[in-house]
Amino acid sequence: MFTGIIEAFGIVHSIEKHGTNTTFWISSPISDELKIDQSVAHNGVCLTVEEVHEGRHRVTAIEETLKKTNLFKWQEGILVNLERCMTFNGRIDGHMVQGHVDTTAICTDKKDADGSWEFRFQFPAAFASLVIEKGSISLNGVSLTVFNVDADAFSVAIIPYTYTHTNIRQVKEGSTVNIEFDMIGKYVNRMLALQK
Repeated sequence: MFTGIIEAFGIVHSIEKHGTNTTFWISSPISDELKIDQSVAHNGVCLTVEEVHEGRHRVTAIEETLKKTNLFKWQEGILVNLERCMTFNGRIDGHMVQGHVDTTAICTDKKDADGSWEFRFQFPAAFASLVIEKGSISLNGVSLTVFNVDADAFSVAIIPYTYTHTNIRQVKEGSTVNIEFDMIGKYVNRMLALQK
């Protein structure tokens, strides 16, 4: 379980294909602190640490993960948002994020709002019931609030701190991002569907 508050950047150091799986070596300021079997969100995708070595850690994405996320587009040298799992011994900033990405969205617009930035994203309309005005969403693992919600699109506003400390600054028109919808909203949606 995560909060969507990004802890550090990682850089994809190398990529290896093994059958239908893809293994990534990530270098980051927190890699040496990680432990084997630990869950870490990579652009919002929960992956298990398999090995730690000299400021790098290794994770593997299976075919299912590659199909539902933007990990299949990763290339060596890109920046990745990293967050270790939450601890329940203090304040929980952001919102509860599982690291189980639901789908991807495409950036359709990016505007400089004179001190902040506004992004517009289009997502599959099948998920429309999970996006509500002023609701929470996770984009590449970043906890954000949505507004200007349509059947298949929404906007988010990015403050300077988030712009500087996450890879959202690299998102431009045409970029693909990982989306995880609000967990509580998904449960409520499921219960309502079963009552029909």
